[in-house]
Amino acid sequence: MVYGDSTLVINHLNKDWSCSSKKIDAYCAEIRKLEGKFYGIEYHHVVRDQNQPADQLSKIGSSHTAVPSGVSVQDLLVPSIKEEKEVEEVPPTEQLVLAVPSPVTDWREQFIKYLTNSEVPTDKTDTERLIHRSKHYVLVDGNLMRKSAKEWVL
Repeated sequence: MVYGDSTLVINHLNKDWSCSSKKIDAYCAEIRKLEGKFYGIEYHHVVRDQNQPADQLSKIGSSHTAVPSGVSVQDLLVPSIKEEKEVEEVPPTEQLVLAVPSPVTDWREQFIKYLTNSEVPTDKTDTERLIHRSKHYVLVDGNLMRKSAKEWVL
């Protein structure tokens, strides 16, 4: 018996809903591999209000309070699964055209440009996203630093 408080995850695992993204699909595929190691498996949704330990842990995680003794925390810095890239087969009669992407830019450049001289992207949505996200950053000696919830520089 597997109990979870995510309606999305439980419905995907019960095959009530189809996986709508490659990431969720990759996690579902990984779980399907583990299902063969059990004689039977059932997935049940538990409302978070009826699951006090999980509710308390989620509140600790979202509020950044001190972790109580007896609770271990492990920060996952990389995804626990690898997405499989789809490979399209091209019939031999067709020509394959490769588009060379523009050089990859450092994600920090847009924040540094905005914070130093208010330079924003041309797209309105990207501009709004940049302005909103830049409130979490500050420049210290030309280096981009992230501020914590209490305005301390990390």
